[in-house]
Amino acid sequence: MAIEDVGLAPSTLVFLVLGLTLAAFVWGRFRYDLVALSALLGSVMLGLVPAEDAFMGFGHPAVITVAAVLVLSKGFERSGLVDIIADQILKVGDRLILQLLALVGTVLVLSGIMNNVGALALLLPVAMRMAREHDTSPSLLLMPLAFGSLLGGLMTLIGTPPNIIISSYRGNVSGDTFSMFSFAPVGGVVALAGLAFIVLVGWRLTPKRSGQASAADMFDTANYLVELKVNDESKAKGLTLQQLRDELEESIPVLAVVRDDNRQAGYSFHGMLQAGDILLLEAGPEELKLLEDKAGLSAVAELEGDDEDEEARDLAAEEASDSHPPVDTEGLQLVEVVVRNDSMMINRSVRQLRLNHQFGLHLVAVARDGARLKQRLRDIRFQTGDILLLQGEENEIAESLPALGCLPLANRNLSLGQPRKLLLSMAIFAAAIVAMLLDVLPAAVALSSAALVSLLIGVLPLREGYQAIDGPVIVLLGAMIPVGEALETSGGAGLIAQALLQWGADWPVVVTLVGLFILSMLLSNVINNAAAALLMAPIAVSLARGFEVSLDPFLMVVAVSASCAFLTPIGHQSNTLVLGPGGYRFGDYWKLGLPLSVIVLLVSIPMILWVWPLST
Repeated sequence: MAIEDVGLAPSTLVFLVLGLTLAAFVWGRFRYDLVALSALLGSVMLGLVPAEDAFMGFGHPAVITVAAVLVLSKGFERSGLVDIIADQILKVGDRLILQLLALVGTVLVLSGIMNNVGALALLLPVAMRMAREHDTSPSLLLMPLAFGSLLGGLMTLIGTPPNIIISSYRGNVSGDTFSMFSFAPVGGVVALAGLAFIVLVGWRLTPKRSGQASAADMFDTANYLVELKVNDESKAKGLTLQQLRDELEESIPVLAVVRDDNRQAGYSFHGMLQAGDILLLEAGPEELKLLEDKAGLSAVAELEGDDEDEEARDLAAEEASDSHPPVDTEGLQLVEVVVRNDSMMINRSVRQLRLNHQFGLHLVAVARDGARLKQRLRDIRFQTGDILLLQGEENEIAESLPALGCLPLANRNLSLGQPRKLLLSMAIFAAAIVAMLLDVLPAAVALSSAALVSLLIGVLPLREGYQAIDGPVIVLLGAMIPVGEALETSGGAGLIAQALLQWGADWPVVVTLVGLFILSMLLSNVINNAAAALLMAPIAVSLARGFEVSLDPFLMVVAVSASCAFLTPIGHQSNTLVLGPGGYRFGDYWKLGLPLSVIVLLVSIPMILWVWPLST
């Protein structure tokens, strides 16, 4: 289908494609990489993007740079650098202001030298542990930590994808990209202003949620652990655990099987159940009724009494759970994780994922919005930010969580890493930075070389290197780059810029910069920040040309504002990651995010005009 067959102007078609794309981003029914790829293919079919150029975006320097940064960030984690820092953070004491200063200050620095989502993911378990050790509500720590990761990303080229995108776009337009630390004068001041506000005032604007610091409190696991006995008449007799699950049509996890006083973890028990076996499993009153009716299993405490009514049975189940040790019994490995917004688990159930067969994990419980879900586990479709309690072998947990797209929150043992790998990792990264500063190599080549060397010398295993590359983000960037270029080549960016120029004709240029900042910031709160930067960059260039001023202040405004997604939990992965662990609600973010956004605006605009003046 060609444009002339549609009968609409190219700019009109671009606006239709982008309108539908933005609506799909906001709706959230489909993952953003699928939406972006649909937008690209739709643009090709409409003739807005030449078919031969459709996938050129996947080889764009910005995409390669982002992938390399993700690999290097994983190398820092593997080397033990972050663990050394985290070990020191845990020593700051029980004063909340000092905890915030240590956590937010550290994530600011780390976000400048590695991907900001990666920096947050590494410090999130540290913040959770700090909250538990000092009996602090994690909601007071996690939102400031997430916002700090966004602020820290402003300081360098590699801190956040919008900076990489804006630098590459500047290179395409003017032939000269921004350097590694071109963003530091503005981004550093903005980050420090944000840090001061969060530590001194902002944390008071975050909601204080109780009962979230402890996994036992969140899941109330002890109240749901019950012991059920297999009798001679039980239908479960002679069945394996898998056959029992098939019979029940329910994925109730059996944590352990006790036979002749010997306990064996459920995930490693493959024999047939015998009379006298005791099953330790996760169940509530409804599940107990199901187990009794379909499998002939009865609570151990119930066997010792004569009362058969339902109320007594429920009470017996609770008493049985009290008779059992806590969940960390021998042979059991439980881990608390949060579902990332790029997880393969989203909108899928346990059965669809084949969590047990394919990944060797049992789902024990799910918490959402700070409360444990009481519905049947098999009926739950996972959502971004869900907190899961999983059971499995230690090695299987370590291998499966990255594949599933889950971030561990508990039982993350801090270690000092390996000094040799730590020094190698830092030396490789430093060499790449020097090559970029001296213009020996462009950023994409220098950082890709550093990532390659890290893999070759074993700083990071090849398998983990591939796992570190965020596939959905890469697809998003590769697909949206041609669509963003179509916005410019079709004249759509010029039309938007012309409307803004007419609006700001009677005002100083700085007013238009403020309007551009607000528009880009609002956009970044409802769609991915990289997509916001890709869409706003051509508009910023058209505005600068219309005013006949330097491109740099307009591009810098987009770079800063596209990374200021402080108003919603969906605008940035960092915000989404803390949604479940902090027990936040959608409307909690703007309470801290709005004043922080105003501060960033008030600080960044004067700094941009000072460092990057309008005069060409």
